[in-house]
Amino acid sequence: MTAEIINGKALADELRNEMKVEVEELKKQGIYPHLTVVLVGDNPASKSYVNGKEKACRETGISSDLIELPTSITEEELLALIERLNQDSAVHGILVQLPLPTHIREQQIIETIHPNKDVDGFHPISIGRMMAGMNTFLPCTPFGIVTMLQSKHIPMEGKHAVIIGRSNIVGKPVGQLLLNENATVTYCHSRTKDLQQFTKQADILIVAVGKPNAIHANDIKEGATVIDVGINRLEDGSLTGDVDFESAKEKAAFITPVPRGVGPMTITMLLKNTIKAAEGLEKL
Repeated sequence: MTAEIINGKALADELRNEMKVEVEELKKQGIYPHLTVVLVGDNPASKSYVNGKEKACRETGISSDLIELPTSITEEELLALIERLNQDSAVHGILVQLPLPTHIREQQIIETIHPNKDVDGFHPISIGRMMAGMNTFLPCTPFGIVTMLQSKHIPMEGKHAVIIGRSNIVGKPVGQLLLNENATVTYCHSRTKDLQQFTKQADILIVAVGKPNAIHANDIKEGATVIDVGINRLEDGSLTGDVDFESAKEKAAFITPVPRGVGPMTITMLLKNTIKAAEGLEKL
């Protein structure tokens, strides 16, 4: 068996073409979807992510602007900026690029963004609505993962999904989304004893630990679906995931590559959330 590759880049391109049409329809109604991104400091990885988001917005016809701020900005100044953006009716989505400098409380910033403009899906109200299975902005990477599974008609109901990693950005919410799809969900993390006993039971294995090649073929159940969320840069400059792709693809039924896997879907779901925000409250 060689796994079928779930190509996130190809799926993202397909979805963005559909979004282009949606955006054009909104513009005919006088609605111009707009995303404002706030970048504090000069973290190279953050700048790279932001550039990718700007490019994706341009491709789909969503207008966007970038507010770049020095690392020295105070928390009060940043909160005041967010409040101004909350009040600006031309701004549909607000995204503050994480991580932030240590003197700024990230949770405080996330909670200040109005839930109706929370296109990252991190506000406690968004998270609460997701937990209750209600219509809301979903966190972009988990939303992208579930969309990838749906694109291949991979059943989730009644399946055992094992999540390795419990971050608020990926691990916890992706487990909740799978639970909402009636999967049976197990969370594993750095304190889990005998990790392999869980991974070998997984019909759907989602790996988000940030360690290169942490999972190998002998950790995987035959015929499983393997979603690799990790993006790790090696010494030679190449990118690799958290899963040993070459060995795992010989045992899995479906697998995501790195790159061109989950990454492009994360930005695509951000665009989807921005369009949803522009469509207005009646959609929530």
